[in-house]
Amino acid sequence: MVLASPENAGRTANLHWLWLSALIIIFDQLTKYWALTSLPEYVPVPVMPGLNWTLVYNLGGAFSLFSDAGGWQLAFFLSLASIISVVLLVWLWREPKQHWLPRLPIAMILGGAIGNVIDRVRIGKVVDFIDVYISQSIPHWPTFNVADSAITVGVVMLVWYELFGDKGEVPVASTSGQKSE
Repeated sequence: MVLASPENAGRTANLHWLWLSALIIIFDQLTKYWALTSLPEYVPVPVMPGLNWTLVYNLGGAFSLFSDAGGWQLAFFLSLASIISVVLLVWLWREPKQHWLPRLPIAMILGGAIGNVIDRVRIGKVVDFIDVYISQSIPHWPTFNVADSAITVGVVMLVWYELFGDKGEVPVASTSGQKSE
């Protein structure tokens, strides 16, 4: 079987990280179901200072980008998230086995992207309900959800890894027998 060959051993191990993506999707959808069935629309429900549950809908992208664009944004963001999901799956599949660290953020971003795609397909907009703020007199951070959190944390981790992480590169021996740098 091709998947079990030694040269693909790291690749099939990479796909085991899809359990994390699935867990994020499930948790995201369960919390959105709770928000839809338990929270009044657009009415903040205080949880603690600095945190409300507030059911809102996002027709656009991150931070409600293009949310009032007239309808084209649904197809655009649905297509964009689907393409990104495929790219992430291929990236996860192709990641060399010695590069184990980026698997976590890739799986997180993938789970978050699919969680929001499910909303766009199911109801035509993304359900947001986590409302974080510093003070009532200061504008609140844009309302978000579990999928958005997974995407944000995953992107930060991936950028950190790409900038500062040890890629686990194995030095290649030169023809003179000395290791190259």
